[in-house]
Amino acid sequence: MATGIVLVVLVILATPWLACVGRPPSNADDICSIFDEKRSWYRAARQSSERWGVPESVQLAIIFQESSFRATARPPRSRILWVLPGPRLSSAYGYGQVVDPTWDRYVRATGNRRAARHDFSDVADFIGWYGHSIHRRTGIAKHDAGNLYLAYHEGPGGFEKGTHADKPWLKKVARSVDHRAGSYAQQYAGCRESLARGRFFGFF
Repeated sequence: MATGIVLVVLVILATPWLACVGRPPSNADDICSIFDEKRSWYRAARQSSERWGVPESVQLAIIFQESSFRATARPPRSRILWVLPGPRLSSAYGYGQVVDPTWDRYVRATGNRRAARHDFSDVADFIGWYGHSIHRRTGIAKHDAGNLYLAYHEGPGGFEKGTHADKPWLKKVARSVDHRAGSYAQQYAGCRESLARGRFFGFF
């Protein structure tokens, strides 16, 4: 009985913390603020960058575009007879809106069988791995957020075939990703050292 009461109390105490962890950052336009608020995200993005070479600024710009930093984001459902909810438009899920087949390839390639698309650290590593794979196949620079996003969206094979060429809406989105990555990179230059020392608290 006592053990059960203790467990209930622990769950109640942990609930606000869990909600905070899954909540999008309060200022999604400032990478320094994001990393100061969510230190585990900073560590994950930095580790992915060191492992795969895709900058932290590019990782976060892609994640923002795909999910607005929402861990369990999904595409909208289709509609049956304009009213009834039907199946979702794709299997895309999580921070990076990664579809099942692509995520399965990542899991097989890295051996990270516990990886989850709603786990930020796993998605940061995935974007690094995928960006590295895109670079090796297409030659797109790992800091070229705009073209990297086009290949992220269309797949490296689709990018090589130019499937994005007749999609002006997608090219507009890619420019937005590129602009955000550039802003993040400028901001990050001003707080990178402080974050690495664990001393950044919103002031320079």
